[in-house]
Amino acid sequence: MAVIARRKAAVVDVAGVRIGGEYPIAVQSMTNTDTADTGSTVNQVMALARAGSELVRVTVNTDQAAAAVPKIVETLDKFGVRVPVIGDFHYNGHILLKKYPECARALAKYRINPGNVNIGKKHDDNFRTMIEAAVEFGKPVRIGVNWGSLDQSLLTRMMDENSKLAEPKEAREVTLDAIVASALLSAAAAEQYGLPHDRIILSAKVSGVQDLIDAYRMMAARCGYALHLGLTEAGLGSKGVVATTAALSVLLQEGIGDTIRASLTPLPNGDRAEEVVVSQQILQSLGIRSFTPQVTACPGCGRTTSTFFQDMADRIQTYLRERMPVWKAGHPGVESMKVAVMGCVVNGPGESKHANLGISLPGTFEEPVAPVYVDGRLVTTLRGDGIVAEFIVMLDDYVAAHYGTPPHGKTGGTEEAAFALISDAI
Repeated sequence: MAVIARRKAAVVDVAGVRIGGEYPIAVQSMTNTDTADTGSTVNQVMALARAGSELVRVTVNTDQAAAAVPKIVETLDKFGVRVPVIGDFHYNGHILLKKYPECARALAKYRINPGNVNIGKKHDDNFRTMIEAAVEFGKPVRIGVNWGSLDQSLLTRMMDENSKLAEPKEAREVTLDAIVASALLSAAAAEQYGLPHDRIILSAKVSGVQDLIDAYRMMAARCGYALHLGLTEAGLGSKGVVATTAALSVLLQEGIGDTIRASLTPLPNGDRAEEVVVSQQILQSLGIRSFTPQVTACPGCGRTTSTFFQDMADRIQTYLRERMPVWKAGHPGVESMKVAVMGCVVNGPGESKHANLGISLPGTFEEPVAPVYVDGRLVTTLRGDGIVAEFIVMLDDYVAAHYGTPPHGKTGGTEEAAFALISDAI
């Protein structure tokens, strides 16, 4: 793993997941179901947890949603899914936390947006009510500023003050100053109302890459709170993935950030877990954490006119991800395994030798054989239509031989069952 000097932040315990300090940077995500639909929400939380999300946030915006939260947490616990569930509150959180104490108790953490919790008021009674609930139930809070819902009274005041300066700053700079100020002032108020320093996480989300980098550099330099990173409204498809990666990678490389989320817009009926995979891949590509065995595959060229190697690489990567929920329980270290699936003889043997397990498929006009290398040594040559199945057997054998055995004879079947869809059980 890469040695990156982490910014020292206070450690926050979120139902057993520790964020900040020297603890691993945590991956989190958020459901997009109607929280009042208990079955759908439980299923999506389970799917996100199975994909590797270490914290999952749910929207709590109505009486029905607040009333459903205890049942959601209880059902997850019943099926052995211990992922902390976080409540996302806007506008009426002070009402819901007070009206539904069982919801306040069941949640592992509250997310409060200081830009919309006191809309239309000249005092912060609503914010204070939410902080007092966190104190009462012993919950940490993320104070999450978002420039799409920034406290307009604060921004207006800072803009007015800036206009009176001999050399005023540009509007962008003042806006970033206001975002950071909103987070820090709210955190100070939360501590004043009794919330301990080590139960506060801050975030300052914007949708522009350079804006995000600048905002977090400023905030990191001015406080010792744990920080949640995320490019808000990152967008669809490659745009969202690339923008998120560009922003978060710079900050993570500088040691800034204690937990992250990739806020991707899924396609209709798309897989919500994609954002978990992207977050994991950012951390793994930077060498910060390992989550799943990585597949190296060449991009293809005129020597690889067959798409067989592309299909095999995709099948192998999918197989590795599907096996990880089972492997991680009984085969520690398997997440760092490297696999190569190459399409021709040019770089195939070399890349295969650098992997734990590698195969070099035949390119155009090459002899129809596929040499397989294990830890840099040629061990066999595969031929025929069963190459993929044979290579998968070799993968399983390698994992079993090199990464330990399941404790007490467990095979992971129970865990797989726990993550089965459970709509009928709710």
